[in-house]
Amino acid sequence: MTNQATGWTRDAAQALYDLPFMDLLFKAQTVHRENFDPNKVQMSKLLSIKTGGCAEDCAYCSQSARNGSKLSASKLVEVERVLTEARKAKDAGATRYCMGAAWREPKERDMDQLIAMVEGVKALGMESCMTLGMLDDNQVFRLRDAGLDYYNHNIDTSERYYPEVITTRTFADRIDTLNRVREAGIKVCSGGILGMGEEKQDRIDMLVSLANLDEAPDSVPINMLMPQADTPLADAAPVDPIDFVRIIAVARILMPTSHVRLSAGRTDMSDETQALCFFAGANSIFVGDTLLTADNPEEDNDMALFAKLGIKPMTAEDHCDHRSAPQIQPPNLKPFAKVEAAE
Repeated sequence: MTNQATGWTRDAAQALYDLPFMDLLFKAQTVHRENFDPNKVQMSKLLSIKTGGCAEDCAYCSQSARNGSKLSASKLVEVERVLTEARKAKDAGATRYCMGAAWREPKERDMDQLIAMVEGVKALGMESCMTLGMLDDNQVFRLRDAGLDYYNHNIDTSERYYPEVITTRTFADRIDTLNRVREAGIKVCSGGILGMGEEKQDRIDMLVSLANLDEAPDSVPINMLMPQADTPLADAAPVDPIDFVRIIAVARILMPTSHVRLSAGRTDMSDETQALCFFAGANSIFVGDTLLTADNPEEDNDMALFAKLGIKPMTAEDHCDHRSAPQIQPPNLKPFAKVEAAE
């Protein structure tokens, strides 16, 4: 189903965010049920295929060569190792396999190896996703022709706050890459990070930017910063859990047919916070104990939480066949006093 842009304004998104918490969650859960099975969550696995030595200066990232990180640079991982890990991920219930490389953009000498990874993952019957930085047209077409399903390229934060986090590329560069990928027919995965010193308005503006792309991203990862040693954000203040849940809920309402992924930061969340995120409309997670270089909950912990909540992993068929529903248009919202008055 095409995820058409809906023309959300900052004021409309702000009105949503400012609703009483229970009203906001009720509205988000209503939208969620119109588009998805509320008791199923899509599971992805993320593998770092090239770690460290990145030329970008992203203030949150331990892989940046500019941040004084002690993380050493690695070479691109061998194709067979990637496919071995993909088989394990599939056996554990993951339906999408995501591969991330720490660099500004791929070199031509790496493209054959990257293409082989995509083809191998597709041959296993899994969805493929890559995050490789910026791409030129030729690289986009080669990845598309190899069968790449998704391309991840987070916008990270609002356009206003972006230069405070990254100076080696612009917000416009990010949007250009997203447009290039989408126009080639590859689905877009794009979200952001909370807890980098941004203001509430920056978080809302980030979601509005995503929702107002020509097509909203199919997947929207919402990350809670996990401060990394030797980075400029190593001492960043933690995000309030209720504020985080509010952003999940607003993302669900602004992008009703997108998969909203509860991404980095889950190791610092209680079961109760994660449960609220799922109720607010999050319906995708990463599984496995590592996300690139950050920790992630053990798979047994996830399955135990799913069992307590009555959640089941989404199958590949569920992912492709979630029922169609009309887009939710930006409403003229007013906080309502009673649940019965909710739209």
